[in-house]
Amino acid sequence: MTAVFTHESFSLHETPNNHPERSERVLSVLNHLHETRLIEEVEEIHPEPVALDRVKRVHSEAFVDVIEQISPENSLVRIDADTSMGPHSLDAARRASGAVVEAVELAVSGRHPRSFCVVRPPGHHAESASAMGFCLFNSIAVAADCALESLDRVAILDFDVHHGNGTVEIFANRPEVLVCSSFQFPFYPYRYQELDLPNIVNTPLPAGTNGSSFRRAIERQWTGPLERHNPELILVSAGFDAHRDDPLGQIDLIDDDYRWMTDWIVNFANSHSNGRVVSALEGGYDLNALSRCAAIHLEQLL
Repeated sequence: MTAVFTHESFSLHETPNNHPERSERVLSVLNHLHETRLIEEVEEIHPEPVALDRVKRVHSEAFVDVIEQISPENSLVRIDADTSMGPHSLDAARRASGAVVEAVELAVSGRHPRSFCVVRPPGHHAESASAMGFCLFNSIAVAADCALESLDRVAILDFDVHHGNGTVEIFANRPEVLVCSSFQFPFYPYRYQELDLPNIVNTPLPAGTNGSSFRRAIERQWTGPLERHNPELILVSAGFDAHRDDPLGQIDLIDDDYRWMTDWIVNFANSHSNGRVVSALEGGYDLNALSRCAAIHLEQLL
C-alpha cells in the first residue's frame, strides 16, 4: 500500500506576505486529493519531528545549531532574500525531514514500498552549511543518509525546474548515492550545475523546453547511470514548477509529462529497486497545476 505523509505544521510554516512558497500549496494538494478521493486509497501518516542529530549527519553541526538558535518565538526571521523562519518553521522543517525518513523506513521494511510526502518547507536547495531557496533542511538528503544504514545504494531523482544544488553538494563525494537533476539552465541557484562526477547527472534544459524534449533528455541521460548504479531505493525530489503554468519557471511541461515521469520512475523501481519509491514535494507555485500534477504523481505511485 502507498502512504501519504501530511501534518498541520506544514501549513503553519510562515513566509512573508505574497511569497510564492506559501501554506496554500500543501492545502491545495491535500484538498485535491480529498476531492478526487485518492486519499481514500492510501494510508495517511502524520510524521514526528526528525532528531536534530540525524539532520547533522548531512548538515554541519554549526549550521543546524544556528537554525535552532534563530528560530523565533514570534514574527519572522529572514535568512536570505528568499528564505525565512517563523515560530512554526523549525517544527515544520523537522517534520518534513521526519516524513521522508519514516517513509524510507517503511519502504525498506516492505510495509509501504511507495510514499508521497506532501511537505513544506521544501529542501533540495539546502546545502550542508546553508539554508537557501525557501529551504531549511534538505529532507531528501537526510532520508538518503538514513536509507544507507540498511541499503548499499540509493538514487535521488530531482525533476524540479530548479537545480537540486543542495543534494548535489551533499552527496558529491558519496558514490553510493546517485543524484540525477533536471533543471532550467541558466537559472537559479547557479551553483554546482556543471559538476562532473560519476554519481552526479546534471540535465540542463533551456527555457521553453517542451515535454517531448524533456522526455528524451531524461531517457538519454538518466537511464544508463541508473542501470549501472542499480539502486535499492529511489528517492524523488518532486517539483512541479517546470509546468507551463508555473510563475517561477520557463519550462513548458504539461500534466501528462508528470504522468510519464512518474511512470518512468515506477517502472524502473519495479525492475531494479523492489518497487521502492519515496517522493517528497519540492517546488510548484501555480496552485491549480500543482494540485493536479501532485495528484497525478500519487495516482501513478499507486
